[in-house]
Amino acid sequence: MSNVFEFVAEGRADSGKGAARRSRRQGNVPAVIYGGHRDPQMLVLNHNEVIKHLEHEAVYSHVLDITVDGKIEKAILKGVQRNPARFQVLHLDFLRVDMSETVKVHVPLHFINEATSVGGKKSGVAAHSMADVEISCLPSSLPEFIEVDLANLDIGETLHLSDLVLPNGVAIVVLAQGEEHNHPVVTMMPTKAAS
Repeated sequence: MSNVFEFVAEGRADSGKGAARRSRRQGNVPAVIYGGHRDPQMLVLNHNEVIKHLEHEAVYSHVLDITVDGKIEKAILKGVQRNPARFQVLHLDFLRVDMSETVKVHVPLHFINEATSVGGKKSGVAAHSMADVEISCLPSSLPEFIEVDLANLDIGETLHLSDLVLPNGVAIVVLAQGEEHNHPVVTMMPTKAAS
């Protein structure tokens, strides 16, 4: 967690669709911060600043500083609503975090050594089944991403969730539900050139 991102927000008293539309027309993004054994608070953030932050993949899996009217709160980004037709963020959801309580967060998977893997050298192609995974851990243990090393993966072989190497204190949420939830993450598939 080398980078700490800060979102500067203002509290807003009005809520609802009309208030959200007014915020967007003024170049802002309506948001909400909730959790942490406190009442939800409606926020408004500058759209251009939000876009700059969201360009960094790490913002989705870091503990963020949310400055609301001069007061800093620790939170994670739980939801981003985007306009599918335009380059516009419509709404953000932040979840307050207590540094002593476990959080559940989706973190991206970074696949490495695909081309130099055992199967890759035989012209195999990695078929990715997942791009991210939901983990649980203390906020201080939150990884920016989880690395998936394909070096030893041969054609026809599959890596599952239980094969992932996790940092200390980090658990994959779905694995707690039993062996039948040990989903495939990536499979090395043969290509016509490899057959």
